This record gives sequence, C-alpha cells and structure tokens, in this order.
Amino acid sequence: MVNFNHSIMSKMSKTIVFFGSGPVAAESLRLLNHDFEIEAVITKPQPAHHKQAFPVLKLAQELGLHTLTASTQQELSDVFEKYALKSDLGIIIDYGIIISHDVIERFGLGIINSHFSLLPRWRGADPISFSLLEGDQETGVSLMVIVDRLDEGDLLTQRSITIAPDATTPSLTAELVSLSHKLLVEMVPLYRAGKIQPYPQPDEKPVYSHKLSKADGIIDWQKPAAQLEHEIRAYLGWPRSRTQLSGVDIIITAAHTAPGSGAPGSLSIENQQLGINCGQDMLVIDKLIPPGKKEMSAHSFLNGYNISP
Repeated sequence: MVNFNHSIMSKMSKTIVFFGSGPVAAESLRLLNHDFEIEAVITKPQPAHHKQAFPVLKLAQELGLHTLTASTQQELSDVFEKYALKSDLGIIIDYGIIISHDVIERFGLGIINSHFSLLPRWRGADPISFSLLEGDQETGVSLMVIVDRLDEGDLLTQRSITIAPDATTPSLTAELVSLSHKLLVEMVPLYRAGKIQPYPQPDEKPVYSHKLSKADGIIDWQKPAAQLEHEIRAYLGWPRSRTQLSGVDIIITAAHTAPGSGAPGSLSIENQQLGINCGQDMLVIDKLIPPGKKEMSAHSFLNGYNISP
C-alpha cells in the first residue's frame, strides 16, 4: 500500500519522475517541463529496425532530461533496482505498460495517471477514440493514483468538457492535453501538501476501450451512416477510414449523413456531391485523400477521377 504520510513527504524531493512514450505523452511532457522539476523520464526504447524513436524518447533527449528506458514490466522493475531515484511522486501519461506494485511502492505519494476520460467510463488504451465512436456528449480528464490493475485507482479529481459535434480524435486530444496540464499544475501541489486525498471512483459499471487496429479503419457500408460518421472522426489520426470507389483507394477525412435508401456501398452522385448508401441512410463525403495526393474536397475528386455510380 502506498504511504500517504504527508509530514514525511514534505521533507522529500519535490521533483517528479515522468512515465510516457507516445505523442500524447510527448506534448504533455513538453508542457510539464515548464512547471515541474523532472528528475527522470522513463519511456520505451527506440524500436529495433526503426529509425523513428518514440516521441517521448526523442523529446526528452532534446530537452536534456535524464532518460531511462523500459519496454516491459520486468525491465521497469530492473530500472528501479539499478537507479536510486529520489522523487516522491510519479506522473504517467500514455506509456502503454501497466506499472507493477513494486515500482509503485518506490514513490511515497504513488504515481498519478492523467487519464483522458471520466473514469470508470473508458478505462483502457484508447478512451478518446471510443468516446467519439459511441457519440458521447462529454468526456474529460481523471487524475488517478494508480494501482497495479487497469485504471482502477482512486481519484484526485475529475473535470469534464463538452465534446463538439465535429470533434475528431486529434482535436479532442489537444483539448484534453491542455486540460490535463491545468489539472496537474493545480492539483499536484495540493496533493503534496496533504490538502486533497484520493477518493474512490464513482460506483458505476466500468466501460472499457481497447487498442485499435489497422483493420478497424476498413469501412463496412452495412453499418448506419451515423456510425460511420463517428468512425471517420474517431479514426482521423489512426487507423483512418479507408475504402475503394470505382477501384480507387481513398481515405475519408470528413463526411456528413443524409437520407438514403440504396444498396449499402452503392454510389449516389448528384449536384457534385458524392454519397454512399449505408445500412441506414447515406454518408456524403466532404473531404478525402486519394493515393499519393493531399486532402481534397469530394467536388475536386469527382472532377479529377472517373467515378461513376
């Protein structure tokens, strides 16, 4: 169990250890570096046979921060056996490894996870995309003191925001990164001073997200148009919504729904609008990316490609 004796903690270092690896973590680290003294950054090592390092590894090196790497629970435990880190608190964002109990115990105040959902809704790896996929009207940030189980720790705070009707995963992520930073700057000093205490998550049935795969981006025209519109916004960063039109591979980046009753997957081209019938209603494509091209309007696509119903 984590020791929350704040009188003892007040005598310890006010530095933090940051855990993270992906792009969300990198932007969070960039912001946190201005407001916190970071003793060390723990991230995943550069993948073998890949030139591109994880974003946090690259940024931490650019910032001149003490950087340690671990890609498994055991490797992370080994890091803490080898290096005597003194921080009483860790912050974890977008790391991709469930932290084991022995590592959590290294921190007198535990490790705070800034999780981008209103827990216990959307525990798991991809809460932002799933909030869009399900058409949620709000989401937010939960600051949680982690345990060695998936997103089950006690909370320090939660704050909600409204999801805009045209929100995409990239745009919503940017909002939540900013909110996360504000909450950490506000709450970490209060937590260290013993002015706030962790409290249980709401007594609601947990809902879980999971990691998306490239296959998730293949459009299934049997689905309702409203669901596909959600997918296009949720998958905009990755895996992106992909299909073929008259043999041309495209990525759909923006669309809206309209009434329609044709066979799922059949085209409807009227007044320079490109529609595709779905299991329910029609999806009208607003913007797309053809092979080797930049994003363009459906109108420009129709003018440049031989597309017919």
